[in-house]
Amino acid sequence: MNSKKTGRRKVFAVLIVLLLIASWIVSFTGVGSKFGNLGKQLKYGLDINGGVYVLLEADSKETGAELTAIMNQTKSVLENRVNAMGISEAQVSIEGTNRLRVEMPGVENAEEAIEQIGRTAQLQFFLADGTLALTGEGISDSQIATDSNNGGYKITIDFTNEGSNLFADATEKAYSGAVTPTMTDEEGNLVANTAIVIALDDEVISAPTVHEKINSRSCEITRPNGFSETEASQLSALIRGGALPANLTEINSSVQTATIGANALKLSVKAGAIGLGLVMVLMVIAYGMLGVVADLALLLYIQLVLWIMAAMGSVLTLPGIAGIILSIGMAVDSNVIIFTRIREEIQKGKSVRVAVDMGYHAALGTVVDSQTTTLVAAFVLYIFGTTSVKGFALTLMIGTVMSVITAVFITQLFVNLLAESEKLGTNRMFGVNEDGTPRFSWKFNLHFIENRKKFYALSLAVILIGAGFFAFRGFNYGIDFTGGTMMQIEMGQEVDIDDVKATIAEYDLNPTIVYASGNNSQIIIRTIKDLKSDDRQAVVDTLQAKYGFEDSDVLASEEFGPTVGKDLRNNAIKSILIAALCMLIYIRFRFKNWQYGLAAIAGLGHDVLVTLAIYAIFRITINNPFIAGILTVVGYSINDTIVVFDRIRENSKFFKRKQAMELIDTSINQTLSRTMMTSLTTLLSMVPLFIMASSELRSFLVPLMIGVFVGTYSSLFLCSPVFYELTKKEGISKYEDNKAKADKQRKKSAKRKDDEGIRL
Repeated sequence: MNSKKTGRRKVFAVLIVLLLIASWIVSFTGVGSKFGNLGKQLKYGLDINGGVYVLLEADSKETGAELTAIMNQTKSVLENRVNAMGISEAQVSIEGTNRLRVEMPGVENAEEAIEQIGRTAQLQFFLADGTLALTGEGISDSQIATDSNNGGYKITIDFTNEGSNLFADATEKAYSGAVTPTMTDEEGNLVANTAIVIALDDEVISAPTVHEKINSRSCEITRPNGFSETEASQLSALIRGGALPANLTEINSSVQTATIGANALKLSVKAGAIGLGLVMVLMVIAYGMLGVVADLALLLYIQLVLWIMAAMGSVLTLPGIAGIILSIGMAVDSNVIIFTRIREEIQKGKSVRVAVDMGYHAALGTVVDSQTTTLVAAFVLYIFGTTSVKGFALTLMIGTVMSVITAVFITQLFVNLLAESEKLGTNRMFGVNEDGTPRFSWKFNLHFIENRKKFYALSLAVILIGAGFFAFRGFNYGIDFTGGTMMQIEMGQEVDIDDVKATIAEYDLNPTIVYASGNNSQIIIRTIKDLKSDDRQAVVDTLQAKYGFEDSDVLASEEFGPTVGKDLRNNAIKSILIAALCMLIYIRFRFKNWQYGLAAIAGLGHDVLVTLAIYAIFRITINNPFIAGILTVVGYSINDTIVVFDRIRENSKFFKRKQAMELIDTSINQTLSRTMMTSLTTLLSMVPLFIMASSELRSFLVPLMIGVFVGTYSSLFLCSPVFYELTKKEGISKYEDNKAKADKQRKKSAKRKDDEGIRL
């Protein structure tokens, strides 16, 4: 039976290796795929392909369901518009209650694109020969109603006085049958000679026929068997939207060339490969054959994440690449937890086979708990983040799920095969000497709880110093929060910054100008002044007239309205509170003890405050990527804390005679090697990216790297001590609980005897 089971495992293992090899070949070369290599199948965001995005705010007095209907209607109009422009991968999404974000990768004429999507919807009525009959200005309203004659629903249209007269003339001509049709309906068929063709932005949305001259302030559109409610509502909304569109104001816009994104993508891929290589080498050094298995699972994990993104049609952004690289560290963490438990079982004298089974069983709950908390943080980040942050969160969510799958199923398959092998299933191959002692000594005996007040003082000092810096000079807010404009231009020659300032002095920008290239020919102009697209173009024209660069040399041009920063702050606070609540509920459910959850949330608050303090002390710019970093700090910190708490919970059952202080210290020391390895692999995967990537991507990595340090510190030096403070009076273990109850009972008995003696 065992031999058959082993045979099946070998077959599965061979298939997985072949699949892994084939997937990497297809990913690089495209051989065997009719769609080309993975690079061609992935969709890329603006920061990679270049293009335009614009954030528009609708000026509407409506609220609630009526505002929602207006926003959905406007979204449909803009989608039709960008599709008609032939823009591939364009996306239109509603943000908040009254804003629309339009992303148009690959667009070259940015100013024309912004003007095109921002203009008023053009609703027009034509005769069948293409003669314009009236425009949307002649429409006052459109609604749906039940159609008692045909069943289903019909559309009603109300006209203005002038619109009524124009429509009467049009229907009279159409009803005469003298019109020669040249137009086609929405399905591409030639319309009837009696049709009135309705078009929105030159796209036909309906072509009803006329049965008589309509000389009234309203008309109806019907059809045999009636419209469905959805069809009628959509058509009515488009007609009504053409007549009464919501005024759209440009709040935030960005223009970026593909050269920045393309270079950043190449550098990011190269840096990611270097980081991955460093992690793989470290795993082999630390875990031997187990490290080889982890590397195999890691290579498969990367393929799964990228191909799932391609299959989902997800848009890959530079922050998304950062999310993938961060999730590499999290994927390694699952394997480190499992391998650590297997080694512990071997050191207890178990055989390799038994140690593998028991190690997986012991580690599974910890892996699920730790990764679930990260998933919660990523999900909240996706819900409340802006577009670039959503890309980061999506890849982190996919990566977290895939890391659990590869660690629990793929790694387990190969580790079991190693354990069943006579040559490879030895203590030495699993990183343990034949006598059961570890090949690398990771034993610690640090007194965390005894020195807890020193750690409290250190954290409090950092937070207070940060508060002092904030009180005197505030945070260094980026233009995401202050509002303003950024332009990056390749001048074509070495330029003097003071000369550039003098050239654009007439615009009173008070700009900050820095060089962006080694030969001082590329500059970045930043100003907190809000410049709309026309104003930005005027500045560019002035510089162009003096320095003679081409239009294509304007590498980036972005404008941020000041209200964006307010939304980012509000969303950040909301995200942290919701994430904390969700984590608290999950921890309470899993650990059956409120003290664990409260201590974890205390660590979460500590990490946020310390991170803010570091930003205040070192004047690190707080911008949009900072929001992703803060929430990742939350997820990473909880992840690390859960691993320690899980060991405390386990030891409270098996080490019943240990005092609370000794029990917690033992648990932290037992998991310390795992904590160090996970932090090291996570940093290793990010450091090459930080060194080689663009400044935009680096701004994502700074809070992530701070988060690794702060999260590791709090899980070891703060959360566990806080848990001790909450439980020292009650006791952690069952032994202590029972002992406390027995002591209490003895005291009651002694007091009762004393009372009886007094009465006698």
